[in-house]
Amino acid sequence: MNGRHDPGTASLLGHSDPEPVWIENAAGRSPILLTCDHAGLQIPAALGDLGVAAADLQRHIACDIGVEGLGRLLAQKLDAVCIGQRYSRLVIDCNREPGSADSIAERSDGTVIQGNLSLAAADAEARRREIFAPYHARIAAELDARRQRGRPGCLVLLHSFTPAWAGAARPWHIGALYNRDARLARSLLHQLQHSYQAAQPDLMLGDNEPYSGTDGTDYALNHYGEARGLPYVELEIRQDLISEPAGQALWAERLAQALPAAYAQLTADADR
Repeated sequence: MNGRHDPGTASLLGHSDPEPVWIENAAGRSPILLTCDHAGLQIPAALGDLGVAAADLQRHIACDIGVEGLGRLLAQKLDAVCIGQRYSRLVIDCNREPGSADSIAERSDGTVIQGNLSLAAADAEARRREIFAPYHARIAAELDARRQRGRPGCLVLLHSFTPAWAGAARPWHIGALYNRDARLARSLLHQLQHSYQAAQPDLMLGDNEPYSGTDGTDYALNHYGEARGLPYVELEIRQDLISEPAGQALWAERLAQALPAAYAQLTADADR
């Protein structure tokens, strides 16, 4: 399903704009499905630069730094499907409910998003219809197909976070987020602690840190994990650790070892 508009509706994406969804390793056989809600920096040509300075468009407010590279590497190492979003979260946040206050942000970390101020309802709907909807339709289709094959697997939502927020340092290297279902998150934290904390004593793992999945705002976590009863974990990795290819490779290697082990332990426990 593509992001082009239906005949008779106002369009947002033009012929020069890329499709909103990218897929790495579409034929992957792993039971683990990877998603990258905030991987992209694209802005539709019709929106210009959203009235945001070029430097700000490279900051964390525009995308989750390092996540696309990590996701693509991890998909190959796991032989997993990875589904990512090409457009900036400043256009529309694909991890927020459309229509919510954070869906099309007017301000982010002190920066005013001029192109989002006083946005007409029809313009907001075009962003939802042409960017948000195709992305989530592709994720839902993948999950439906797995369920129909009798192999629903599990979901890993890849995100990254800033090393500091509001003047406070965030010491965690990686956090595992969840709402009511903590099964996969807790299993993964155990695997990471068991495998890497001895070699890296300062490794700090976040249990529902630096954010909590219990606040109900994360779209994918709740619509795919909780609503479907699918084991899931939302991963938050500190951006300074994966901003460069070497860091992405390191964390892809770690997660390629820990995620299958965590999922295997989960399924073994369920079979007892």
